[in-house]
Amino acid sequence: MPELPEVETTRQGIDAVAVGQMLLRMTVRERRMRWLIPAELPAIIDNEVLLACERRGKYLLMRFEKGVVIVHLGMSGSVRAVEPGALWRTHDHVGWLFKNQIELRLHDPRRFGAVLWHDNHSGSVFDHTLLKKLGIEPFDPGFTSTFLKKGLGSRQRTIKQALLAGDVVVGVGNIYASESLFRACIHPETPSGTLTPKKCDVLVQSIIQTLTDALSSGGSTLRDYVNATGEPGAYFTLHAAVYDRAGKPCKVCGSLIERMVQNQRATYFCKRCQKRPSKVKHLTRV
Repeated sequence: MPELPEVETTRQGIDAVAVGQMLLRMTVRERRMRWLIPAELPAIIDNEVLLACERRGKYLLMRFEKGVVIVHLGMSGSVRAVEPGALWRTHDHVGWLFKNQIELRLHDPRRFGAVLWHDNHSGSVFDHTLLKKLGIEPFDPGFTSTFLKKGLGSRQRTIKQALLAGDVVVGVGNIYASESLFRACIHPETPSGTLTPKKCDVLVQSIIQTLTDALSSGGSTLRDYVNATGEPGAYFTLHAAVYDRAGKPCKVCGSLIERMVQNQRATYFCKRCQKRPSKVKHLTRV
């Protein structure tokens, strides 16, 4: 699934080629996404200027004068720039053609993504039902060890589950959660409420550094991912320490990386670098 670094690099690409441009035509070839794309949306935003492209968690927010187009890339989606008149690929569902002759195409083979409309008359887009309960952004100056410790409270859910939930901090998806916990030397089964202030500080810094590395390499959590300008990500090649490396030696201690399943999501870790806390439930290993 595209995670925060992929969505942010996509946002940066859209910002570079389309912000400030008039949208000549929005084309919808397939409305049946996670939710139906509003049939009236092209008529609302055609001939409007794209004022900004923002991001909240894993959502892209394309701001027009009348409101905001909310885009989610789902499990395997991407937005890329193409030449006007380029052939539509299978699973290209939406196109936005701008006055500078840049066309953005939403490609989503599984159709788990979304393209929704939030009218300005409905209030702030950040109060939209999909956005209002999201946690703090990991690059927000307010994301500190104190904030994390307070957010985790006395919860007994595992720290890996707490990171994925997105109600404390957003954007730390499955892959980057494994990587961040490895950097912080925290076992993924650790009850989140038991983290000390010192461990919270280490984890905050690990999350920020992991996502920074991913951004600097353009992602990616998907081996066939390309950003808005068609460039592939290189996170796996450059940075991955544990994810998808089961049975391979740890880059720090040489022990074999292990894989287990938490809430039907794969987790990768090093049992020597990430000591298991006592008295925790042993989860399925594969």
